[in-house]
Amino acid sequence: MELISSRARGAAFLLLLLLLHCCQIDTILGQKSDRALTVVENTEGREGGGADEEAEVSVDEDEGDLEVVQPTEDWQTLKPGQAVPAGSHVRLNLQTGQREVKLGEEQLKYWTQEHKETEEHQSTISPVELKRAMKKMKEDLNPVSKDTHQQDSVASKYRPLEELRRDMAQLDLLVETDVQIMKRLLDQFNSSKCTTEQKLSLLLELEYLVHQVDNAQTLSSMGGLQLILEGLNSTDFRLQESSAFVLGSAVSSNPEVQVKAVECGALQTLLTILATAQPIRVKKKVLFALASLLRNFPYAQRHFLSHGGLQVLSELFRADGGGVLRTRIVTMLYDMISEKELISQAGLDLVLDASHEERVRQYSEVSLQGELLEKGWCNLVPQLLESTEHDYREKALRALLAMAPMCLDQYRSHSSLLGSLLSLRDQYQEMVQSEMIVGEENGYYAEIVELINALHVKMKR
Repeated sequence: MELISSRARGAAFLLLLLLLHCCQIDTILGQKSDRALTVVENTEGREGGGADEEAEVSVDEDEGDLEVVQPTEDWQTLKPGQAVPAGSHVRLNLQTGQREVKLGEEQLKYWTQEHKETEEHQSTISPVELKRAMKKMKEDLNPVSKDTHQQDSVASKYRPLEELRRDMAQLDLLVETDVQIMKRLLDQFNSSKCTTEQKLSLLLELEYLVHQVDNAQTLSSMGGLQLILEGLNSTDFRLQESSAFVLGSAVSSNPEVQVKAVECGALQTLLTILATAQPIRVKKKVLFALASLLRNFPYAQRHFLSHGGLQVLSELFRADGGGVLRTRIVTMLYDMISEKELISQAGLDLVLDASHEERVRQYSEVSLQGELLEKGWCNLVPQLLESTEHDYREKALRALLAMAPMCLDQYRSHSSLLGSLLSLRDQYQEMVQSEMIVGEENGYYAEIVELINALHVKMKR
């Protein structure tokens, strides 16, 4: 019985405390607010160590002109008479007895700093900015004035059409065609006041222009080849070099200019320069001009042989110790042999036109093989194999193979040719192994080995 009585007394005491606590809350609510609020208990949790209660508050529709507080992410105190937007979180701080509010979860989700700045800016529009905006709206609604202003702005940036036409007409007077440029250059070159330095500059400009077939033909019709030949006969080796460069570029792959150059005596002039003492830089350019003049031109090749061209080249080959001129000479001879061979093979076709038959006939009159054998070229070309330059050796091997049909007996009787070929093959086979290590199975050195083997096979037959 005593145990039951003590339990009853404890329960009564707790009930009394609960009633007093509820009365205190009702008193505080009655003092702090004269507006009806709906408090929804926050079941997700409590803050402030159980000292505060959190609720969601909605304001009655008959609020009138209330001062609406804009909630933030942090709790802020509500003053009497202030209202909050729907969806805000409101709590009663039991320690201070004041209401506090902050953004609700859905509001906080979409409430970013950018939105805050936008709202603050929109809420603080000054009267001046409002007037400016209204003025711009009126201008946009008036397309006539807007278009007029835009046209004036565009007109101020561009020049009138009449002025442009006048300027273009003046520019047309300053534009020169290639023909006009070459005529002007030739007139300046032929002038008595033109210095050597100026002539060198003019020749450089001409060389650039005559790479085009039409320009080279125009230069020839203007008498430009005669001026170039005068430069070749000059005592100044610089003019000789530049003139030979222009001539070689003009006749290259240009049959019409090749014919006129031979008629003007260019072939004899080039051979004369090669036969006389000249700097090596001059002879290099003269050999370039000679090779361009003879290429694919059997008429010029026949005159070259009849004027002792191979004899001039053989003396130049023997005198050259560096190999630069030798390589150019051997390359030119190889081209001449290959051209005739290709024409002869094409002549075996059943269907031939008249022009091709004429070319076959002209090449048949060029006795190049016999002249090479007679002038000792079968023993001269192997000397180029002694060079340490791979390119020189390659050119020599190709020429030796092309000359093999007429020079096999001389090759076999040559005292050191076979030994040189075997030594070179061993040397290049080692280089081929190095190429294969780096993944080059058909490299440059392998090609040289094939040339050596092909020549060796011909000599062993």
